[in-house]
Amino acid sequence: MLRDKSLIPLSRQHQHALALCVRLDRALKAGKIDLESWQAEIAQIFEQEIAIHFAAEEKYVFPAAAKFPELQPVVQELLNEHATLRDLFARARSRSLDRAALSTFAAALAQHVRKEERQVFEGMQKLMSAGEMAALGAALERDLESATNACNLPTARNTGK
Repeated sequence: MLRDKSLIPLSRQHQHALALCVRLDRALKAGKIDLESWQAEIAQIFEQEIAIHFAAEEKYVFPAAAKFPELQPVVQELLNEHATLRDLFARARSRSLDRAALSTFAAALAQHVRKEERQVFEGMQKLMSAGEMAALGAALERDLESATNACNLPTARNTGK
């Protein structure tokens, strides 16, 4: 399903998160990984973009989706996943993630993003009116303008090459 323009800013940030997951997964599979560099990058991305992203979803997207009974269970799952992911981001900030935890982080974040896109966003687009979507988009735009939308490019240092 084509993404409604009101949700595109969040979907772009989802692309950034998925790119991080892919790069991290490839580095882990390559066997050489600089734990310090990866954790620094993860913490930076959280501070610059994901913390604001989560807050906007929790303030606008999830309440709008939860108005529909068929989306309520997935919204609750996503809220629980936000708590789990915040813990993993905090562990990256304190540099306490090991290789296994980095792998868990990448898998959890990728799964979470896909669930939001495939279940909540698509469900909202089917269930909400164009006016409701436009109002949601305007609110998201205001809250997301403080995110840098920074997508760090891989370097030899953080990919383990």
